Amino acid sequence: MVPNGWEKHPVGKICRSIVPGRNKPKEFSGSIPWVTTPEIKGRYIPSLAQQNYVSTEALSECGGKIVPRGAVVMAAVGELGLVAIASEEVVLNQQLHAFVCSGSVHNEYLAYWLSSQKPYMETIASKTTIPYLNKTNCESIPVALPPPPEQRKIATILGTWDEAISTTERLIDNSKQQKKALMQQLLTGKKRLLDDSGKPFEGKWTHGYLGDLCVFKGGSAFKEVYQGNSTGEIPFIKVSDMNLPRNRKFICEANNWVTKNIAKEMKAKGFPKDAIVFAKVGAALLLNRRRILTRETIIDNNMMAAIPLDSATTEFLYQIMLAIDFAKFVQDGAVPSVNQSDLSKFKLTYPKRIEQEKIASVLANADKEIELLEQQLADLKQEKKALMQQLLTGKRRVKIDDKEVA
Repeated sequence: MVPNGWEKHPVGKICRSIVPGRNKPKEFSGSIPWVTTPEIKGRYIPSLAQQNYVSTEALSECGGKIVPRGAVVMAAVGELGLVAIASEEVVLNQQLHAFVCSGSVHNEYLAYWLSSQKPYMETIASKTTIPYLNKTNCESIPVALPPPPEQRKIATILGTWDEAISTTERLIDNSKQQKKALMQQLLTGKKRLLDDSGKPFEGKWTHGYLGDLCVFKGGSAFKEVYQGNSTGEIPFIKVSDMNLPRNRKFICEANNWVTKNIAKEMKAKGFPKDAIVFAKVGAALLLNRRRILTRETIIDNNMMAAIPLDSATTEFLYQIMLAIDFAKFVQDGAVPSVNQSDLSKFKLTYPKRIEQEKIASVLANADKEIELLEQQLADLKQEKKALMQQLLTGKRRVKIDDKEVA
């Protein structure tokens, strides 16, 4: 039901549609951004991720179409619901579609509306491996349209939330860069912290190998017949469990549990509390995610664990593991993988446990700051989503003063 004073039209009836040309330019050398889906980062294009530019001559040869400044651009293939506004003239590749707004449609409002229509887009998309919207599909998307002053006010309100989100994202990026720089100094001994007496730590670090600090062991095969149980004495985790909300650093929840008898039948051995687990095969290992076990846990055979020795504290080993890019160890082959031998032979230097504790404490505090910002970001995004649902449906109406009407 359309709110009082609002109208509802297919976007193709209220905007001019631009379908990109099918041919790709022979060369990329010019000043007009050639935008692809991966380059859409944020509300406006071109973004800082922009790579290719074309000339008017190259466009003329391939039949390319220039999308004017202010046009609303949406993904028509793959990542449906991805929307941005052209901040200058651009050219789009085939996976994108553009709408040029008429006088009755505010482009910022339309961009927010289209970004909220992902569920609808998915229902009308061609049912192929990758979802696809043709020109007719794109133009059929219904738009609930309040009067222009209300459109502008809604867009302004949501824009304020976007600015807060962008600011928080920048703070997170800065904090991560600062922590990375801190790791490079503290984990190599270039910067020494103060001991309990207030004096800098002294003494040379030990030159050795990662295998001096821990023992690496792989996980166990998880029979499908035993998967899916939420009860049992022992959690049996997969790589995907690292994505669970409470598993940001420590493994605190699991999708699968098994009894001790079933674990014995599968010959699956548990790993102790404080072991550090990670993906050992597939694209997931390149994400360089590490998690710490909080109790005895079984891991599947796509994972590996680093069990700390007496020479290392758990937190220090965790930070060391975070600092190592596993891509260095990937063996040649179709599927990325790492093995225990290569990891154990990784050369490094390390201090005594008392200095390890100080280093780990400083880096853990940096992690907490990042985690707090990431939670703030998640909250902002959720609040914006709820606000969009209210404002774009008219369930919550905005107040318009005389100046805004003018």
